[in-house]
Parts: sequence; structure tokens; C-alpha cells
Amino acid sequence: MMSTIDLRGRALSVRDLRGILPRAEFDVEAALETVRPICEAVRHRGAEALYELGERFDGVRPAALRVPSDVLAAALSGLDPQVREALEEAIRRARLVHEDQRRAETTTEVVEGGTVTERWVPVDRVGLYVPGGRAVYPSSVVMNVVPAQIAGVPSLAVASPPQRENTGVFAGYPHPTILAACALLGVDEVYAVGGAQAVAAFAYGFEDEGTSCEPVSLVTGPGNIYVTAAKRLLKGLIGIDAEAGTTEIAVLADDGADAQHVAADLISQAEHDPYAASVLVTDSDRLAAEVASALDRRVPQTKHAERVRTALGGKQSGVVLVDDIAAGLDVVNAYAAEHLEIQTRDADIVAARVRNAGAVFVGAYSPVSLGDYAAGSNHVLPTGGCACHSSGLSVQTFLRGIHVVRYDEAALRDVAHHVVTLATAEDLPAHGEAVTARFGDAL
Repeated sequence: MMSTIDLRGRALSVRDLRGILPRAEFDVEAALETVRPICEAVRHRGAEALYELGERFDGVRPAALRVPSDVLAAALSGLDPQVREALEEAIRRARLVHEDQRRAETTTEVVEGGTVTERWVPVDRVGLYVPGGRAVYPSSVVMNVVPAQIAGVPSLAVASPPQRENTGVFAGYPHPTILAACALLGVDEVYAVGGAQAVAAFAYGFEDEGTSCEPVSLVTGPGNIYVTAAKRLLKGLIGIDAEAGTTEIAVLADDGADAQHVAADLISQAEHDPYAASVLVTDSDRLAAEVASALDRRVPQTKHAERVRTALGGKQSGVVLVDDIAAGLDVVNAYAAEHLEIQTRDADIVAARVRNAGAVFVGAYSPVSLGDYAAGSNHVLPTGGCACHSSGLSVQTFLRGIHVVRYDEAALRDVAHHVVTLATAEDLPAHGEAVTARFGDAL
């Protein structure tokens, strides 16, 4: 079901590994030409374009783009009690973790009379995107909203695609469980808008029958390739968290790992999408064979068997055989997975040597699905190898560091000659004169 790449006995550079390892194709550039007219339509025609695009792509036209407060209340009151309890616990744990990410204001006294203070200021307004395609993601509401709230963002809005299957009071609006999660978190500005047009709506703002969606400073949240392309297109006008691709899991395992656990975890990510990536890196032929057998038994029994089989059999998935766990670490660090599981002996020691991963799940009882819902960590993570330079969503995503410089006369006088020297070296004499003008002949 999964292809095998045998790297044993080969000394490979990071460049070599990145060319060999399985990776999903994700051509954002090609999607740009599709989303450009969508974004322009929203820019120039606002709500009118959003209604038309919703009908075209989602097959439904909501009564209003902004979900009414009574519909949000109805979603929360009708939420399955067990789902509510699970969401409340996920929120509690996420708040615990994200509260500890707060940054304190720091003042450094550079010299007597001269200080630099770093203030952390939240963005003014954010747009949080929650996908609604093959699955329903109330967990993504939690993962986006909690860090934004803890960062102190004063204004936030959520957008999620309308669902044509909805009936009754929810007809034309996002899935009721999405709406309930928003209500549970106290979010009352929710829009029935999906896809690239949602990103454009956040970027440009719009008015609709007496309601106004003001432009945002930042858009976060995962989505399909068209959402990602819209983020790339509009980056600069708005800030973005990342260009999220299809989900991926890598499992680094030795012969002490339980093949059933590994197989179940590979399947868990493969059920997201036919292009999802599931990669096993191991130094054990026996484990690789046992995982293959476990997959043969488990895949036909899972609900989304066809989707899983397609993902596991795709070029983005596979088994990578290595000489030892040290070589396996080289592989997973080059791969820079969104999710990386360490199922080896001395898993904590091995995990400490991981440099590139969106999130690391250590040991047999820390599966990725725990992080998806209730570990307290954030599941909005870098994909496509971007974990080598980017982080997952956090409180920091919603904060900006601002340096506040305060020098008195004596402190400026003391350093003035250095400023003048460097300004002269850069052939920017007016820079130096901006200092000397304050002292005249007394410098």
C-alpha cells in the first residue's frame, strides 16, 4: 500500500534528502490565477460578490452573510452534551498552555539615561478562517480563537463556509457545531463565507444590509489550496499565519514500537485528505513489515477507507528505511514534518534532538490526534517542510513587538560621535546632523 524508500548505506546531504523524501505536490502559484479574479470581485463588489461566489462554490445562499446571534445561540443550545463537554475541556487545556506563552514587557538600560523597552501589542483585528469541506472542524475554532483572545486582540471575526445540507434555522450558514464552538468561546461575529473569498472579505471588508465587516490586520487558520493562494496574493495588505498545505505525519520508530499504534496513527492523518502525507521512518525491516500488515487489516475497516487508501498509496506517503535512529533523525529533520511522532526507545532523548517539526509527539501514548483536540497544544502548524523556518499558531502570532527608545540629553551626547561616524560612513550626513543639531557648538 505504501511505497518504500531504502536509504540504508547511503550518506546523503540535506539537499539530497529533500529531493528524495515523499512530499505532496502543492502548486500555490497555479492557484493564484484562479483566486485573483475572486479577490478582485470581492474588493470591488463586496457583499454582492460574496453571495454570488457562495452560490457558485458552496451551492447555497445564506439569508445574510453575518450569522445572526439567535442562530449562534440555537447552535449552542442544541449542541450534543458530550461534544460540548469535550470542547470545554479542549478550551480549558488550550488556555492553560497558551496563557504561558504571554510575553512580558522588557526594559533594557543601555546606558545611564538611555533605555530601550520592548512592548508586545496585539494586532487590532483578526480574521480567523475555519474550513468546512470534507470534515467539520470545531477544534480549529478553538485553536484559532484561544491564542487570539489570550493575546488580547480587541476585535476578531470567524468565517466558515455555508453548508448546503443545513436545514431549518441553520440553512445557509456554517455547520452548527462550528457555530456552537464560536458561541462557547464568546465569538459573536461569524460569517457564512468560505474559500478564497473569505480571505478577501477579511482583507477588504464589506457592508451587507446594515452590517459592516471591517478590514482585518491578520488572517489565520488552515484551508484548501485556494485559501492558501488568497493568503499569498493578499499578504502585505494583511498579515498571515502561514501558507498551509495538506496535512502530514512522520513517525520515527524502531523495533520497539507497536505496529498497531503506528498504523493507526498513519491512518489518522490519511483520513483528512487524499493528498495527506503519512511517512514512516524506521531502521527495522520487521516493524515496516508489521505496519504494512496492520494497514492491510485496518484500512478496509476505517470509515473513509477509499480516501485513506489513496493518501497512503500516493507519492506523498511512504516508508523510509534507514541504518539507525541517528540516520532517521537526519531524515525527519530534513523532512520537517507538520506532525512528528517519536516511537523509539529513549523517546525523550531522541525527541530532544529534533530540530525541525511543527509539533513533536513523544512516546507510545502521545498520538497526533491527541494534539488535534485535547493536548493543550495548537494544531495549526507549518506544512510542506516549512517547519524548518516557521512555527505553529500561538499567542505570539497575534502580537507585535514595538521598541520604545528613551534617551536623555546626556545619554545622547555620549553616543553622538558614534552616530555621526556611522552616518558619514553610510554617506547619510543628514542623519548625523539630526543629532548634532541638538547640541550646536557644544558637542
